This record gives sequence, structure tokens and C-alpha cells, in this order.
Amino acid sequence: MPLCGGVAHAKCSNIDITAGPLDRALLSLASQTGADIVSTEVALRSVQVMPLRGCLTTARALDRLMRGTGYRAVSAGGGSYRIVRARIVRERAPVLSPLNASQEVQHIIVTGTKHQVPLLRFPGSVQIIDVNTPQSRGIHNPSLNDVARMTPVMQKTELGVGRNKLFIRGISDSSFNGPTQSTATVYYGDVQLNYSGPQPALNLYDMERVEILEGPQETLYGAGAISGIIRMTPRSVDLLSEAASAAAGVTLTQGGGTGFDTSAMVNLPMVRDKIGLRLVGYRLRDGGYIDDPLRMVSNVNRTDTVGGRATLRIEPGDGWTIVTGLVGQRIDADDANYAETMTGPLRRRSAIAQPYASGIWLARAVASKSWDSGLRLLSATGLVKTTANDMFDASRLFPLSFTPTIYRVDNDGLLLSHETRLSRSTPNGVSWVGGIALLYDRSAQSRVFGWASVPVEIIGVTNITQSASLFGEATLPILPQLSVMIGARASIAQTQGEPSITPREQPTERGLLLKRVEPAVAVSWLFAPDVAAFARFQSGYRTGGIAVARGIGRVANFRSDSIRVAELGVRKQRRGAHGLAFSSAVSFSRWSDIQADLFSRRSQPYTDNIGDADIVALEGSGDWIPVDDLQLSFALLWTKDRTTGALAGTSPTHNRHMPDTPSFSGNFGIEYRIEASGGHRVEIGANARYVGRSVLGAGDFLDLSQGNYLVTGLSGSWQWRNLEASLLVDNLTNQADSQFAMGNPLTFGSREQTVPVRPRSIRLGLAVNW
Repeated sequence: MPLCGGVAHAKCSNIDITAGPLDRALLSLASQTGADIVSTEVALRSVQVMPLRGCLTTARALDRLMRGTGYRAVSAGGGSYRIVRARIVRERAPVLSPLNASQEVQHIIVTGTKHQVPLLRFPGSVQIIDVNTPQSRGIHNPSLNDVARMTPVMQKTELGVGRNKLFIRGISDSSFNGPTQSTATVYYGDVQLNYSGPQPALNLYDMERVEILEGPQETLYGAGAISGIIRMTPRSVDLLSEAASAAAGVTLTQGGGTGFDTSAMVNLPMVRDKIGLRLVGYRLRDGGYIDDPLRMVSNVNRTDTVGGRATLRIEPGDGWTIVTGLVGQRIDADDANYAETMTGPLRRRSAIAQPYASGIWLARAVASKSWDSGLRLLSATGLVKTTANDMFDASRLFPLSFTPTIYRVDNDGLLLSHETRLSRSTPNGVSWVGGIALLYDRSAQSRVFGWASVPVEIIGVTNITQSASLFGEATLPILPQLSVMIGARASIAQTQGEPSITPREQPTERGLLLKRVEPAVAVSWLFAPDVAAFARFQSGYRTGGIAVARGIGRVANFRSDSIRVAELGVRKQRRGAHGLAFSSAVSFSRWSDIQADLFSRRSQPYTDNIGDADIVALEGSGDWIPVDDLQLSFALLWTKDRTTGALAGTSPTHNRHMPDTPSFSGNFGIEYRIEASGGHRVEIGANARYVGRSVLGAGDFLDLSQGNYLVTGLSGSWQWRNLEASLLVDNLTNQADSQFAMGNPLTFGSREQTVPVRPRSIRLGLAVNW
């Protein structure tokens, strides 16, 4: 008899349930376990559930299967169970129109809305990515860098893991890191992770899913979400059963170093159905693939990542849930990851190593209470500490000097955020959310420049931003098929800046006070049981601050910028197990007074408001399941943009584009599953990713071409019971095209720098679940 949780009398069964309607899943579970599972609920066929596999007891399988469905399993004794509606309705999605249960439309909830809205009726563009799907199989331990490769809607720079910037739908400000507020805000559950600088590159092992809500998202998330928000949802602590998983892999790169990854998770119910603890740990090494013949070293861009998470969940009763947790991660890179075309596609010549490091530490506490009426109260507080240290070789700026020269930037950030909100979702389609949000951010930048042995401090800046907001959003059904969403956010924010040393010229003002009201309105029309159209208008902004200005030893203020976006789209969900599901949208954005972090021709960093831009974007994504076990998926993004202003005017008209935004990008994938005797399953797949041509930045100095490459890959896995072996081949044709036209911001003006696509790589992995 298989053991479950180390107890011999708890009988496990080899469960293998495919995604589909809940009633079919229950019939399959009853057949595989021999349990008697009954229900008088008539709407089970309209609820879709995710796949369920593993060696599980009937009770544990039912618990996992019922999550988020609005139903629960009640033991009737003797191994029998009855399926009933959950007493607390917070997990049940509102039904915005009466649908026949036999239509079996997929049941997916967009959690980033902060109140329950079904995907079909969500009036906006959203990407919901399950990092555990076959498309990501073989990647294992992915980060947001890998998520950006899964969807063309997200773009990124390629300065290296831990210091890349993310952009959504072509709303990108610059390729350089600096004090400007990020255009895309990253969330870990209900807690904000970043304010300015690069995205934290948090590892996604044991993550439930990632949602990309395309922007602006100011109404619900505040300043800085002008291109959208990225919400990572960790897997919840299981209060009923022990669970564990572990995975390991080795990666071989053609002409490069060997990499590896290890990860593990343990879930421990401490007081059954009341208190539980979930622990996650991981370590990864990227073996590197860039050589430096001048220093006679190989694979210089090796990167190590180590981190972990601990989550404590308490459910004292009466609808209360308390979740507290700690997250920590450290990234260390031996050297920068760029090459130089004059030396070779995977080689460069530098006088010294250019290491960098980044770290993030998060403490969070979230308390929520749900009532039978659907009312829900949530209060979330997060404290985030970030560090980043970058060193660059500046020796080429002084060709007659025989002593290596460095330029080092150290950034320290402290972000404290709090939000309390009240929401309600009702079966008749009315849903609303309202609350308050408070934020404190301190971002300090210090810099040194000079001989490596005795560098000299040069001017840096510290910005402190404080803001308070009131926000609200409501969805109202005007007709059974027509609903309207209206919302607004009123904010007051102040930014105060101080230079690290006395500047040659004082900034014009030390504090910037903003008072803003950002409205949002949207419409959703269900014109078929599985097809809906939507229209949306929303505005957004970013706060200003103080930054290093043009020249030496100067600082200056940069102003707030603003954006207005209108979009129109259509979404279709699959009916039943087969068919087509897709989403498509066209949007127009007007971005005014764009903030940007830049470098001058004299290799000096500065921040300024560089002009305006109009951005038109057409996007589409979907998947098709023609028959059982075969799935085809696609995603594409086409953009057309024009920037105006003095800086953009120095470029030819055809190159006045937003940085790092190709005119066209697209992904395609195919997956096939083979069921064999004895419970064995084999999954194979192929994928292709095309990234079009883009430029490094605005102006003729940054008018450097990058992109225009196609990368293909293969994946496969073998599964048996709780074991899985996987194989991933990336960059099958071994392309060496340039992803990014800069690696060292001091010397990229030579126009020789390139970040090549990683050479052909093969990863072999093994995973086990208990």
C-alpha cells in the first residue's frame, strides 16, 4: 500500500485527471480511487478545473480539485463524499449573465482586479501565465526574464539577470537604470516589490501563476503602473496535508560553462485546518558563455542566484485568514554579459572584470476576512529592502593611462507599502472594490569614479517619495449581456531629493507635490456565451524627482509624466475540452513629457523629460486544442510609435521609436501528449520566438539596432507517478544575433557592443513530488 504523509493507513491512489469540467473530473476521481462521490449541484459542468496528478489520498485530491471552484467536499463516512456549495462565497466568481451550464465555458478568474471578475468579462487586456504548463517545462526555476520570453507583450533590456528593466505593450522609457519610477510595477501577491530601477528577478519556483495586466493600472495600483502591473501569485499553504517537492537540473551550453539548478519545497500543516507553514529554497548557476582573451579567461559572465521563501498561514475561524512571510534572494555575477563585434560574436576585450550583484528582502503581512454575503476585507503591508552594485570598466575613456579606471554605482532602496480595501462580488454580476493605500519609498544612489585602487566619490542622489491614495472601482450589469466598469483614484504625493555631495548648481526645488485624480471607464459586452468584446479608457502618471543632470557635478529636477490609453478588444473562451480560445486588442497611447534615464556622449548619466510619444499596438494570443492531447498556442504584438522632441529629432524619421520595442514580435508553440500503459505519460513540444528590430534609445547617439532574430527550441518530459524527467533544447539553430546593443554604458558609443542570444543549450532535469 503506498504511503501518504508517512502513514500506512492513509491510502494513496495514482491520480491522473486532465483539465476540464468539474463534473467530469469528479467522475474520473471516483473511478481512479473507488470512492463514492455524489452531488445534487447542477452547475458543476460550468466550472473548469486544472489538471491534477500525483499519488494522493481521496481527501487530498478533492481538496486540491475544489480550490477556487465555490464548492467543497464533505465526508459522508465510509470513504464517501458529497459535493456542496462552499459556505463562504469569496472564491465563487460572479455570473454577469445567465449561461446554460451545458455550454461548459471555461471558468478563469482575474485576481489582479482585486475583486472577483471572470476572464471572459474582464474589460481589458491581460496575460495569465502558468509557469508550470508544458510551454515552460524544462525551463524550471523561471524568473520574470523567462516570462518575458513566453509573451511578446512584455519587453525587457538585457543588462543581465537582476538588472533588467521590463516594459509592457511598447510603453518603454529607456534602456538605462536610474532614478525614474518604473513603467511596470511588480507585485508579490498583494504587496508591491519595486518602485524604481530594474525589476527584482525573483525566482518563480512554486509559484501558482503570473498575471500581466496591461496598463495603465493607476486606479487600482497607483502611480508607476503606466504600462501595467505584473502580479506573481505564490502557491498557498495547504492546511490539510503534508507535501514536498524537489527538482534539480544541469544545463550544457555549446562553447560555454556548465550550469545547474536545485530547488525544494516543504508544506507542513502545524495545526490541521488552522495553521500551516510552507518553505521554498533554491540555488541556480548560469555557467556563462562570453570569453575575454585580453585577460585570458573564459565564460566570464557566470551568474549565481540563491534564495528562499517562508510563508505562515493562520485561519483562526469566522472567515479570517492571516498570511505572513519572508522572501530573500541574492544574485551575484562575475562579469558583464556583453560581447564586442570587433573581437568576435562571443568575445570581448576588457581591462578588468565588471561584476555586479543585487539583493531583495521582503517581509509581508496580509490579513483578510470573508463574509457569507460575498463581502471581503483585506489589509496588506509589505517592507522591501533592495540593494544593487554595478561596476564598469572605464579604462577606455583614458587610453593613455596605464592604470585601470572604474565607474561604480551603488543603489539602496527601502519600500514600505500598505493597503486596506473592502470588496464584494455577487452572483448577479455586481462587484466593487474600494480602499486606501499608503507608500513610502527611499532610493539612494552613490557613485565613485577613478583609478580602481583609489576611486573618488562623485555626485549621486537620494529621493524620498511619500504618497496617500483613495481608490474605488465598480462593475455594474446594465443588461444581462452588458456591464460597465467605472473607477477613480485620488492621490497626493510628494518627492524630496537630496544630492549626496554639494552640487555645483542647486536644483530649482527640493520637493515636488502632486495632487492627481486618475479616472477609468470600461465596457464589456457578452454577445455570445463564450465571446465578449470590451472597450476601456484610463490615464496614469509617474512622479518626478531629483537626478544627476547633464554636465559634471550637477543635479536637477525631472518632472512628472502622464499617459492616456484607449483600447478595444475581443475575447473568446473555449467551450468544452476542444476548440479555440483567443484574445485580441488594439490600443492607442498618448505619452506626454516622458521621463528617461540616459547617457551623454561624454559617458555621463543624466535624467530628463525628453518629449512625447504616440503608440499604436495590436496584439493577439490564444491556443487551439483540435483533439485530445494536442495543443497549439500563439501570441503576437505589432506596434507603431513615433517620438517627438529635441532629442528624438536628431534621429532619422524612420528611427524615432520607443527603445527596446520591436515593430513585430511573435511566439508559436505546439505540445503533444502520449498516454502509455502503466501510468506513463510523455509530452513533447516545439516552440519558436521571433523578436523584431528595435533601437537602444531616442536620439542619434542611441540609435543602435538590435533584435531581428528567431530562436527555436524543443522540449520533452516523461512522467510516472510522482516522478518527472525533462529535456529542453534552446536556440536549436545556435543563433548569435544581438538581443541588446549595450553592456557597458560608458563605452557603448563605440557601437561595437552586443548581447548575443545564448548559444545552443540543453537542460536535463528531474523532479519529484510527495
